[in-house]
Amino acid sequence: MAVLTESDLVEMTLEGAEAAFARGVTAEELTQAFLKRIAAYNPRYNAIITMNPAALDEARAIDRSRAAGEALGPLAGVPVVIKDTMDMAGLPTTAGWHFLSAKAGGVDLIPETDSPVVARMKAAGCVILGKTNVPILSATGTHASNSWAGPTLNAAAPDRMPGGSTAGTATAVAASMAVLGLAEETGGSIQNPASAQALVGIKPTFALVPNAGVVPLAGSTRDVVGPIARCVRDAALTLDVLAGYSAEDPKTVAGIGKRPKGGYAAKLSATALQGKRLGLYGSGWRNRALSAECAALYERAQNEIAARGATLLEDPFAGSNFAAISKPYSDTHYYDARGMECCPYDMELYLRRLGPSAAVKDYKALAEITKSEDPYGPAGVLAYMNYLPETAFSRQHPTVPPPLTAFLGAREAYLDIIEAVFARHRLDGLVFPQMRNELPLLNSHGVIHETTVSEINIAGVPVVTVPAGYYASGAPFNLVFVGKLWDEADLLALAYDYEQATNHRMAPALSA
Repeated sequence: MAVLTESDLVEMTLEGAEAAFARGVTAEELTQAFLKRIAAYNPRYNAIITMNPAALDEARAIDRSRAAGEALGPLAGVPVVIKDTMDMAGLPTTAGWHFLSAKAGGVDLIPETDSPVVARMKAAGCVILGKTNVPILSATGTHASNSWAGPTLNAAAPDRMPGGSTAGTATAVAASMAVLGLAEETGGSIQNPASAQALVGIKPTFALVPNAGVVPLAGSTRDVVGPIARCVRDAALTLDVLAGYSAEDPKTVAGIGKRPKGGYAAKLSATALQGKRLGLYGSGWRNRALSAECAALYERAQNEIAARGATLLEDPFAGSNFAAISKPYSDTHYYDARGMECCPYDMELYLRRLGPSAAVKDYKALAEITKSEDPYGPAGVLAYMNYLPETAFSRQHPTVPPPLTAFLGAREAYLDIIEAVFARHRLDGLVFPQMRNELPLLNSHGVIHETTVSEINIAGVPVVTVPAGYYASGAPFNLVFVGKLWDEADLLALAYDYEQATNHRMAPALSA
């Protein structure tokens, strides 16, 4: 009988899970072990808010198929978590809001069908352990402190913000309560929590992965689903499962023919950085300085990358007018929300998809039951959206898509300059510190000061974040590799080379 120890679970990768299965560990045993770990640590860290009662049954079904010699999916028997906002038939989708949780005195939204990304994970054989915590409407990229389920702690630095909005997935993966997890980003919600907890995250090209059946903030313009994992290979293999056309999400037609031959792990190599040309962060990209400690960590990372044979170019966007495109709603937050004007329209589409048994069937009904905490009101989580003129139109006409004139202009401008700068300097990518300074304290009013969120989410280009060290405080420091549209495989190769050469990620010391 194969023995599975607690140490086997800590930092377990897909390769480790495959090795466990090869020596006779069953999917049921592995699932049970992770459930035991969740029972031990989740009460403190509050990463998972809805457990999947069928997890062990699903694991047993995988074991029966394996024993019968049947063909298995590429992630068969691997325990994973998904973000609360992703529909899973029969389980509530709460969006972190007490109005949408029966446990908190509201009504449960119970989807009748899986979202395409959840269906693809199930088809790949994953055992979904549960759904993870988010802030109200996923409206902040810093924390999940206002969730009906209570705040989520950062497993890597419990006194610091966990990153948002996919705080729960990041904490569950960082704390080894699952092998990997699904995240979703509109404005930093993959890269921020991944970086906050020394993890790998892929924010894919817009429209590569379907986001139908996922509670939207900007489903038509910015929202993307991607993996969070503890290593680059695992993230790449999970993207293979998620990416591709779905009839439920017609915009994914744009990705046909864009996926790499052999999959997203095909280019992973310990020599991928050799001979590559990478652009560095500077005021030409965004006129916001790095903190002194961030700059020192970034300089060390540059030396590590140069030692791998890459050429680094200072501020390739200087003189390009790139930084002038941004129109942030606040100088403090420096967040450009263009594209999010379509939220009411996208929410209307999302609610219709839930099915005829849904407790809330359209945007008008949602606005009615939540009117006491209007998210667009002065104290609401989306109050900042009122600086965009088309927000009012969309709220008044949620069944009609807004014109999105400002967003489309910004996207075209960003893409034009990115294309020109990459061509002029013969760049293979960009490599920046993901944040400009260390994480804010958990109980502060601070926000994550990132370097790429608004620009890459409006442009729709991909990024991969990878661990690159720690601040003196213990807060993680991550790099982000940025590329052109559909460049995921190349970015993953660069991140893999850096990861394998440096091995900066450390397993956090947890307390129950």
